Amino acid sequence: MGRAAVDLYGEQVGARLEDVASFAKYLGGSPANTGVGASRLGLKVAMLTRVGDEHNGRFLRETLAAEGVDVSHVKTDPKKLTALVFLGIKDRETFPLIFYRHDCADMAIAPEDFDEGFIGSANALLVSGTHFSQARISKTCFEAMETARRRNVRVVFDIDYRPVLWGLTAPGRGEDRFVKSREVTLALQKVVAMSDLVIGTEEEFHIAGGCEDTNEALHRLRALTGAMLVVKRGPMGCTVHHQEQVIEGPGFPVEVFNILGAGDGFAAGFLSGWLKDLPAGECARRANACGALVVSRHGCAPSMPSREELELFLSRRDWPFRLRESSLLNDVHRKTTGRKPWPEVMALAFDHRTQLEKLGPPERIRHFKRLVAQGLRKAARDIPGAGAIVDDRFGEEALFELTGAGIWLARPVELPGSKPLEFEAGANIGLKLRTWPAEQAVKCLSFYTSEDLPRLRMLYEACVDTGRELLLEIICSRLPEAMQEIYDAGIRPDWWKLQAPGSEGEWASIERLLAANDPRCRGVLLLGMEASEEELERSFALAARHPACKGFAVGRSIFMDAAKRWFKGECGDAAVADEVAGNYRRLVASWKNARIQCKESVS
Repeated sequence: MGRAAVDLYGEQVGARLEDVASFAKYLGGSPANTGVGASRLGLKVAMLTRVGDEHNGRFLRETLAAEGVDVSHVKTDPKKLTALVFLGIKDRETFPLIFYRHDCADMAIAPEDFDEGFIGSANALLVSGTHFSQARISKTCFEAMETARRRNVRVVFDIDYRPVLWGLTAPGRGEDRFVKSREVTLALQKVVAMSDLVIGTEEEFHIAGGCEDTNEALHRLRALTGAMLVVKRGPMGCTVHHQEQVIEGPGFPVEVFNILGAGDGFAAGFLSGWLKDLPAGECARRANACGALVVSRHGCAPSMPSREELELFLSRRDWPFRLRESSLLNDVHRKTTGRKPWPEVMALAFDHRTQLEKLGPPERIRHFKRLVAQGLRKAARDIPGAGAIVDDRFGEEALFELTGAGIWLARPVELPGSKPLEFEAGANIGLKLRTWPAEQAVKCLSFYTSEDLPRLRMLYEACVDTGRELLLEIICSRLPEAMQEIYDAGIRPDWWKLQAPGSEGEWASIERLLAANDPRCRGVLLLGMEASEEELERSFALAARHPACKGFAVGRSIFMDAAKRWFKGECGDAAVADEVAGNYRRLVASWKNARIQCKESVS
């Protein structure tokens, strides 16, 4: 319950916030960050907050939902804006931030936003310090806590002390962590007295205890509560104080790249053990590990580890001091967090450029692609997994129409026909990708030889750096060997787009290769190569028996006949859209039928 904001993170590391030139946009706010982290670790999480009735509010709602967080009690406030925070990384000790929270939406949470049944359905209610800084919202939070206690729901208090949000510093001093205040101490102690678990840094326990000696502060708080008190101590780990016991949780020796959000990751890690009644020492170990992973990365919520990533990190001790240099951890993080599930994709690929240039001038090609996009949107309204691959040379308007439509979307980067591989945007491919909408995957076609490896490696690193998924299309007569060479070069595509294997043996070879090199790969999409519907149907019948195949990315088989007639003036715009829609629907039906027949034959 509490803060949910948009974090605008400076992308230039080592710069004053004054000198930052570009920002990355993330979900933020301590409770929201912890909620995302806890969800990634396998807990069932709901967020109780308010967002504005605007773009940032919708971004937060959609991001929470995509992370598996229940947003049924994320209310939209019609009169208030979503909070913003500007953050930067200046050096190892300086992390400037500015809060824009005046009269913001999440401070307007009201008792009518929740009920006893909703809170009573939980194992725990987490509240944080900021929401006790003003009388009205404090009253609301206490009402939620009282409801929780009546229903035997445990209360978790993350002290999360920000002096600026209590009006104790100038608005520009968001990074200040400690300012003495008797008023704040008294307010926090009322919350501590009603809590079952209290988490905070040493400075936060100082403000809650009303003194600047950690042991004395803990002694004072133990007189108020029987709660478990967890003291975060940065690289030294943490201490857990409960029932006269003090349990040391040693930290992990990693480079501190960015402290912001590490405490929220710590809280998520501790909760992932505490809510399952694991021993306090194990809760501390999980918490410290999550903090270590988050502190090594850029951003707060995006840095929260997944359950698979946490277990991998805890399974060994030979990680590099600079965790962000581990390609294995980075790849596991990238492929197990923040990704929309796509159990299957049925993509209409109309990123063709050279083929259509033979039919007409650029302005006509652009218009034709808009017709194809219209046909796809008409056909795909009720098809989960519908998708498209569209270029930006002739298909920019089509891209605009399809972006944000809820379909899977990819965009090519290769210079058509280039052998060896070249990029249409030139060598600075990473800069180009930064201009793309976040939902668009990168598609690259390679007529593969080993000469393409340096370019493919450059592209893969650019995708990792910009958070893009990579769809790699390989045209090669020695396919398994080429795929292995690519993996050996440290390139792990999210998707493969391949010509249909012609036998069970070829499929088995590809599946063994994926399992050995990247079990987290999304899978294989079949390309069409202008095959007939009958040929595609036969390919589908074979592919449907193999879990590695997730669908298709077919183009000319769907639109090329209509294109030839339209460019000759033999049919109109509406006919093109209708024909594309009909062809696409038949191909989808063929693929789904192949899957159904496969399941029936297995059963």
